[in-house]
Order: sequence, then C-alpha cells, then structure tokens
Amino acid sequence: MDELKQIIEEAWENRELLQQEKVCDTVKKVIDLLDKGELRVAAPAADQWVVNDWVKKAVILYFPIRKMETIEVGPFEFHDKMPLKKGYRKLGVRVVPHAIARHGAFLAPDVIMMPSYVNIGAYVDSGSMVDTWATVGSCAQIGKGVHLSGGVGIGGVLEPVQAAPVIVEDNCFIGSRCIVVEGVHVKKEAVLGANVVLTGSTKIIDVSGHDPVEYQGFVPERAVVIPGSMPKTFPAGTYQVPCALIIGKRKASTDRKTSLNEALREHQVAV
Repeated sequence: MDELKQIIEEAWENRELLQQEKVCDTVKKVIDLLDKGELRVAAPAADQWVVNDWVKKAVILYFPIRKMETIEVGPFEFHDKMPLKKGYRKLGVRVVPHAIARHGAFLAPDVIMMPSYVNIGAYVDSGSMVDTWATVGSCAQIGKGVHLSGGVGIGGVLEPVQAAPVIVEDNCFIGSRCIVVEGVHVKKEAVLGANVVLTGSTKIIDVSGHDPVEYQGFVPERAVVIPGSMPKTFPAGTYQVPCALIIGKRKASTDRKTSLNEALREHQVAV
C-alpha cells in the first residue's frame, strides 16, 4: 500500500506521469481494490473515521486515463468513461433492473439494489438496501443493515480530497426523499424521517429534553430525526429556514426492527 500511495501522490503533483504505463496501472489497481472492498476511501479506526485522501486522489486520476466508450445493453445505449460493475451473482448481491453501480464501488454480500445508482468509490456493507431511485454518491460509506428508502440522495465528494465523505453507520433507517450531503455523519441505528435534509451547515437540534442541544454535520446514535424549521432574520424580514429536529431515541434494549417500529409509531414519524 505504501508503494501504491507514493505513486498516486507523485502523479497527483505531476499529471504528466499519467503518460507512464506503470502509473496508469497503479491507478487502475487502486480502483480494483476499491471495487473488491479491500481498500476504502474512509474507514473506522478506534472511535473515529479516517479519510484516506490518497485513495480519493486515485479516483480523480482514474477519469483522465479512461477513454469514452459506447456501452450497449439490449436496446439501451450509454456513452461514458467508466465501466460498470459486474459479477453480481458471485458477489451475492441482488440487483433489480435498472439498478446501476460503477466499477470501483463496493457492494457486500446480501446488499439489495432496487432501481438505483451507486457511484465509484462508494462502500455499501452487507444486508443494506438501496431502494428505488435512491443514489449513493462517490466515496459515500454505508454501513451494515442500512435501509436507504425510495428517492434518498446520499451525496458524493471527491474534492477537496481531505473532505470527509457522507457516512451512514450500521442499522440506520433513512426515510423517503431524505438528502444527506457534505460529509454529514449519521451514527448507528439513527432514524431519519421522510424529507429530512442534512447538509454540512444544517442545524440539527435535539428537542427531546428540557433544553435544546444543537449539532451540526452529525446525528447521534439511535436519534429519531424529523424535518423542522426555525426563524432567521434577513434584511427583508424574518423567515423560516430549514433545520432538523431530534425528537427522541430508538431503544437500545429492544430488537432493532421492533425499536424502529416503536420509534416511528411513538413519534408519528413519516417514512
């Protein structure tokens, strides 16, 4: 890995090196390792996630060394630089037409892709479902047993290379039409109700206690989140702007599925 990293870093500083076969082969090898899940753009280490920015650099360098080509699938035609992921049967992944994943995206066994899209550099762990018209952006990290409901948009990030990707940890439930972008980190077993929008600057306010507690770019474990709004004063007057409200917690003492159903029923969260 040290040798791969060194070659990628040198090519990042000097793009003329991409004319060399060894450098191109190194870039392709990194993408192959991403595709197999043997390398990740970001990975948990102790109590934090570590971003491997050199791997993101390799993803960016992959684009200029690829040539445009026509891909024909039955009556459909595509024109792109990136090859599509293959071998789903061997991988143990269920892929429903018209689901698409790019080569360089990792899908673990027992992942289900409804008609949806997973971009290069993304990591989707075992037992997760990418539901109809959901998208998983480049380099996003999705944990085990996650449900990305219909129309969910998980944002991608390549540049700046040091920026953390969106991270959704194990057993989260992301409700219909949610948007999670700009490196937001959703911790284990959290529930986002339908239409929650989380950006890097969105205020996430825990209103379940006597006093509000504010987060930004971070959803705590087992939090139940719904869309909200709050007043903000502009030169033209005071208006409501979007925020997100934490209205309760899933119970750690019960089964995850039971806990999810109870949380949704108790707090009347739309999904």
